[in-house]
Amino acid sequence: MNFEVWPEAIELGRMFADEGYELALVGGPVRDLLLHRRSHDLDFCTSARPEQFEPILRRFGHDGFWDMGRKFGTLGAMRRREDGTEVKVEVTTYRSDTYDPDSRKPEVAYGDTLEGDLSRRDFTVNAMALRVPDLEFVDPFGGANDLAKGVLRTPVDPRQSFDDDPLRMMRAVRFVAQLGFSIEPETAEAISAMTERISIVSAERVRDELTKLLLSDRPRAGIEALVESGLADIVLPEIPALELQIDEHHRHKDVFEHTMIVLDRAVALETDDDGPVPSPDLTLRLAAIMHDVGKPKTRRFEPGGKVSFHHHDAVGAKLTRKRLKALRFDHHIVDDVSELVNLHLRFHGYVDEPWTDSAVRRYVKDAGHLYERLNRLTRADATTQNRRKARIFAEAMDEMEARVRELKEKEDFDAIRPDVDGNEIMAILGLEPGPMVGRAYKHMLEYRLDNGPVDHDVAVEELKRWAGEVGAPAAE
Repeated sequence: MNFEVWPEAIELGRMFADEGYELALVGGPVRDLLLHRRSHDLDFCTSARPEQFEPILRRFGHDGFWDMGRKFGTLGAMRRREDGTEVKVEVTTYRSDTYDPDSRKPEVAYGDTLEGDLSRRDFTVNAMALRVPDLEFVDPFGGANDLAKGVLRTPVDPRQSFDDDPLRMMRAVRFVAQLGFSIEPETAEAISAMTERISIVSAERVRDELTKLLLSDRPRAGIEALVESGLADIVLPEIPALELQIDEHHRHKDVFEHTMIVLDRAVALETDDDGPVPSPDLTLRLAAIMHDVGKPKTRRFEPGGKVSFHHHDAVGAKLTRKRLKALRFDHHIVDDVSELVNLHLRFHGYVDEPWTDSAVRRYVKDAGHLYERLNRLTRADATTQNRRKARIFAEAMDEMEARVRELKEKEDFDAIRPDVDGNEIMAILGLEPGPMVGRAYKHMLEYRLDNGPVDHDVAVEELKRWAGEVGAPAAE
């Protein structure tokens, strides 16, 4: 085979060879070479121990060195080319990972051979190596053949592999999404039989795999594989629960299928880097898969055979918050995704009766920084197959967005606040700081939303009128 390898890999290989150590490019970078993709980060494994190859890496990495993975036998370095390109390398001692049945963290044991190291890799397509500087291709488990077929298979017995590191089951469904591969039947059967084993893995590691899956080119395929394998029953049980629910309009055989369509549509509505929702957007994609998780708890059978899901938005928002917290997502992701789920039905009333300017302002204010994502989630959720209804909905959304643009030209929507601030309220009404100031501020904000910006004198008169109505004092 002919390999177009970064010159830095050859150079590093020579530096290790000069010291009497083996070095091989391994895993994803080798897979990407065979797929004619260029890896930005280079992963290597070596016969040397960290304390032995640290001096080599420090000489190589003119522009950076890190050792956060030292306890796992991994050190890293970076150098910058003249054109500004950063070349990052990580080198790990030959090793094998094992799990104590009662532990959530892998134990590390160093190995002695490249072939032994490759046998502990997750899948054959990642168990290939390229020795440097000699460029000897090493593929003891047929990874190149599986790569050509688009198949995910473990190098050793899948039950042993998944028992050693249960997270590999999550990686399997992630690679379905990232690479478009299928899981080999024996491997798929082992995953389904061992799903409970994923509970030994920390929530953070599961979250990271789910994130990579959702940010891939094929998130729907990954979520479907997650559900089909049974893993979702453990790590994201709200999603397979949707398979049991028939939606209220009978458009889809179940809410799960509808959710997958919404996910596809949301991805299609993401923008380029210069747009308001650059692709891939984790917040939007999480909201797409979670937007209807409140339906199982709110399903009611109505007279005439109809099914309703009243308040599933609010219930779904609470379930979403609980699940994302359990998966240890950052608090801003938890807040934003939960709020999108909570607001995802908000626009529907506009279709029946276009809103006043006041209602449009409230929609924009309530959506806040999520406005662009909320509109995309709302559009993605409109999956009716009735062309007339679909056209009416799209036109209503277009009209509302146009009105927002017009209002934004006249008003500062990004900082909607009362025409009198808290200090002015206290001065005008002769108040000390306290609850009455908050009530007055809230009223003036409502007035601002209802009427748009007004002259200061008009706002002061309204404040005094309100104070007289509620019995608040007013300074003379």
